[in-house]
Amino acid sequence: MIPAASFSGKRISLFGLGGSGIATAHALIAGGAEVLAWDDNPDSVAKAAAAGITTGDLRAADWPRFAAFVLSPGVPLTHPKPHWTVELARGAGVEVIGDIELFCRERNSHAPAAPFIAITGTNGKSTTTALTAHILKSAGRDTQMGGNIGRAVMTLDPPEPTRHYVVECSSYQIDLAPSINPTAGILLNLTPDHLDRHGTMAHYASIKERLVAGSDTAIVGVDDSWCAQIADRLERAGRQVIRISKRLPLTDGYFADGTNLMEAVHGRYSRVAFLEGIGSLRGQHNAQNALAAVAACLRIGLDLGEIQAGLESFPGLAHRMEQVGRKDHVLFVNDSKATNADAAAPALSSFNRVYWIAGGLPKEGGIEPLRGFFPRIAKAYLIGEAAPAFSATLGEAVPYEISGTLAAAVEHAANDAAKDTGGEAVVLLSPACASFDQFKNFEVRGEAFRQAATAIDGVKSIGGPR
Repeated sequence: MIPAASFSGKRISLFGLGGSGIATAHALIAGGAEVLAWDDNPDSVAKAAAAGITTGDLRAADWPRFAAFVLSPGVPLTHPKPHWTVELARGAGVEVIGDIELFCRERNSHAPAAPFIAITGTNGKSTTTALTAHILKSAGRDTQMGGNIGRAVMTLDPPEPTRHYVVECSSYQIDLAPSINPTAGILLNLTPDHLDRHGTMAHYASIKERLVAGSDTAIVGVDDSWCAQIADRLERAGRQVIRISKRLPLTDGYFADGTNLMEAVHGRYSRVAFLEGIGSLRGQHNAQNALAAVAACLRIGLDLGEIQAGLESFPGLAHRMEQVGRKDHVLFVNDSKATNADAAAPALSSFNRVYWIAGGLPKEGGIEPLRGFFPRIAKAYLIGEAAPAFSATLGEAVPYEISGTLAAAVEHAANDAAKDTGGEAVVLLSPACASFDQFKNFEVRGEAFRQAATAIDGVKSIGGPR
C-alpha cells in the first residue's frame, strides 16, 4: 500500500466504494487523513464500514471542511451531467481528484525520480502496460504495475528512487489527475469512445492529451489524425515528443516495417528490435504496442538486448489473442475479449487460415465491418443469439455452420482444421459479440474455450497468462 501522507491531518470526502475506492480510502487513512466515504449502493457502504472505513451520507456533510474530494473514476465528472457529489464539492470550492492523482502526489513527495511510465489510448492500453512491465521485470528492475489493469494504484508498493511504475490510465482517471507527470507518457491511438461520459470527441481527446502533455517524454502514436495533431501541438509547445507508427515510415521516431521495429533519426533507419516468431505479439496492432514499450524502456535506460529478451518472453494477456494450445499444424487462439467487430479485426488480420468461432449477444453493426477479412476464413462456427444474423452476413462468401454452443464449435473447428493441408491453421475464438447470452463475462467464455481446446486428444497446452 502507498500511504497518502500528503493529506495527513486533513479531512477528505470520498465517493465510490468498489475495490479501488476501498483501497484508496485505506491509503488515505494509512497516511493520516480523516475520511468520510459514501456510495449510492447500500451494500458497498456496508462492506466499507465492515472494513473499518467511516461512512456517512455526503449530502449531509459539511463540505467546506474537506480539503479534497476523491471520486471513483466510474462516477460521472462532467457528462451526461456531474454526479451530485461533484456539484456539492464544486459548490464548496473543494478540489475533485482521483486515485492516480494521489499516487502522483506521493511519488512527487517521496521519490520524484522513480521511473514512471503511464499508458493511455483507446485501444491497446492493457497489452502495452503488461508488455512494458514484463520487459522491465525480465531485465531485473523493481517493477510495479497497476492502475486500470490489475491492482489499484494505491495498493502498489511505496515510491522509492529505483522502483519502476507502469500504470494504465483510462480517460476517467486522467480527468481526475491534474498533476499527472510521468517520466514517459504513452498515447497509443484515439477513436470515438466513451462519448457518453465526455460529450464530444474533441473533449475526449483533450483529456487523453493531458497525460502526454505532463510527461517528461511524450510517446505518441501518429496513425490517426487526433494523435498526430496532439504530437505536433506538444512539439510546438517545446515538449520532448517521440512519434511511433505501426504502418508509416517516419523521418524521426519508431515505426514497424513488417515484423522489424525501426528507429528513424533524421531519415536514417536502424532496426532496434523484431517481432518475428513471437506469437503473443502477432499483428499490426501489437506492433504499435511493442513500439510504445520499446520507446518507453529505452527512455528509462534499458538496453536493446534487455528489451528484445523481454519481447520474446512475453506471454501475452489472457483472452487477447492468447495462444492456448497446439496440435501439429493447428493453433488454438483465445480472443474472447473481442466483444465487437472492431475488436475482432486485429485477430482476423493476423492469420491466413482461420477456423473462426463467432457469436454471442450481438452488438450494433454485426460483422459487416469484417467483410474484408472473409477471404482469410476457411470456415465459421456460429454460436449464441447472433448466429442467425451472422450467417446471413456470411452468406455464400464464407462456409459456415451454426454450432450453437462453444463446446460444439471447438470440437467441429478442431476436426476441420486438422484436415487442412494449407499450412498453419488457426482455431480462433474472436466472437465479435458480448458473452452474456451464454456466459457470465468474456473471461468465463475464454476459459471455457481454453478448457475445450486443451481437452482435445493430442493438444499441447501453451504456457501463458491464466
